[in-house]
Amino acid sequence: MKQKILNLTNKIIQSESSAGMLLIAVTLVALFLQNSTFSQVYNNFLHTHVEIRFGDLQIAKPLLLWVNDGLMAVFFFLIGLEVKRELLEGQLSSIKQIALPGIAAIGGMLIPALIFIAFNKGESFAMNGWAIPTATDIAFALGVLSLLGNRVPVSLKIFLLALAILDDLGAIIIIALFYTSDLSLTSITIASVALMVLFIMNRMDVAKKAAYILVGMVLWVSVLKSGVHATLAGVALAFLIPLYSIDTKGERFSMTKEMENDLHYWVAFMILPLFAFVNAGVDLRNISVEEMLSPVPMGILLGLFVGKQVGVFGFGWLAIKLGLATLPQHSSWMQFYGVCVLTGIGFTMSLFVDTLAYNDTQIYFQTDKLAVLLGSLFSGLLGYMVLKYASPPHRNDS
Repeated sequence: MKQKILNLTNKIIQSESSAGMLLIAVTLVALFLQNSTFSQVYNNFLHTHVEIRFGDLQIAKPLLLWVNDGLMAVFFFLIGLEVKRELLEGQLSSIKQIALPGIAAIGGMLIPALIFIAFNKGESFAMNGWAIPTATDIAFALGVLSLLGNRVPVSLKIFLLALAILDDLGAIIIIALFYTSDLSLTSITIASVALMVLFIMNRMDVAKKAAYILVGMVLWVSVLKSGVHATLAGVALAFLIPLYSIDTKGERFSMTKEMENDLHYWVAFMILPLFAFVNAGVDLRNISVEEMLSPVPMGILLGLFVGKQVGVFGFGWLAIKLGLATLPQHSSWMQFYGVCVLTGIGFTMSLFVDTLAYNDTQIYFQTDKLAVLLGSLFSGLLGYMVLKYASPPHRNDS
């Protein structure tokens, strides 16, 4: 059983690492296009009008929002499936397993938020961005780990995976509670009916993935029109997918795992790179040092680079010293610290929360997005250097 877990972890790490490298390449391309003679072409692409109409039902958005509201709902659907499976039978299914990443994740969200608030207290619109530095981009973080080969023990990689999953769960809760606009009663009612249908299908052991996807599409459209962010439809759908079902041959299978496998590579190698491409194109030509030193970008940058490592390492250290958790096996304190630094790579998740917080108004002249990129870059570089030169654990390390 232990070997199966290690094999699955290594498989996930390898695919996420490759996805992380692709994200870096796509980000560099977006930055080049936005800061070159191709900037107008790039921006025209982002704002290409795309419309779908069924009678009186119309969804008309620029391509940028189709990616952020539509494709990212698929990403959050995958996250929901992973969270559900890990909570029920995976790395988060027991108190012992969840203790260290759970406590560390709380610190990793609390301290960055407090740093941002300290910089922006009293500015109501700016305060919308308090959650931007609380996120971790698992693909980027594991991409950095892949460069270190076997220097990082598997236990620390599992810790990072578990913490990132809990970070994503925290992001889901934050989006639901704090980034919801005026609600449409009619759309909320339709969404509630769709959720009830999904619940009944689950309890009746309906084993057809297509049936869940069809009702899920109705759920997504109704949530999109309701004022609740559309990505939450993906999470709700995931939680109502059966963990195990019986197929037409009478054989037991995991619908959740099958859907994860079906979606994983599409999300890692198409959806997230496309999201990065349309959101990471920051125009650097008109950004001054003074603008970067203003409260919003400084709150984001320091929240990611300082707040994440202090929160994750500090709360993790406290949990271990109080006997609530143990240091990951075969790792030293310095290696543990290096992985904690990597959690400051917020990138795609931080950019996503940024689009919710400031509605792409560019009121901060994209310094907020640049701060996400810089905070993630600094965290990646420092985490890599710490892990590269960290000594292996001594026999008496605990």
